[in-house]
Amino acid sequence: MKFTEEHEWLRVEGDLVVVGITEHAAEQLGDVVFVELPEPETQVAKGDEVSVIESVKAASDILAPLDGEIVEVNGAIVDNPGLVNEDPLGEGWFFKMKIDDLAALDDYMTEDEYKDFIG
Repeated sequence: MKFTEEHEWLRVEGDLVVVGITEHAAEQLGDVVFVELPEPETQVAKGDEVSVIESVKAASDILAPLDGEIVEVNGAIVDNPGLVNEDPLGEGWFFKMKIDDLAALDDYMTEDEYKDFIG
């Protein structure tokens, strides 16, 4: 897995990258009450706002970590936003992307680097 400074995690599965938020982010947000996801087949550029997540504390945007195409979204977290809190690194994933360049993942932190980052 790789991690962004925006507290997203990235996991390669075959030729896709699965994107979600970290346990740290889920804890900081508090109870998630609403998730809006992008439409499949949406082309995105790194930094584009692609999802909205609302909790009892705040609303946040989830940014595209890479250039590519959203190919699948996790409808389960729309129906049950609490999954993001319950299992942020598993069932609480947000979307899957087909990216243009897997080498772009090298720009992100390893798990140890992320742990140091959040201190």
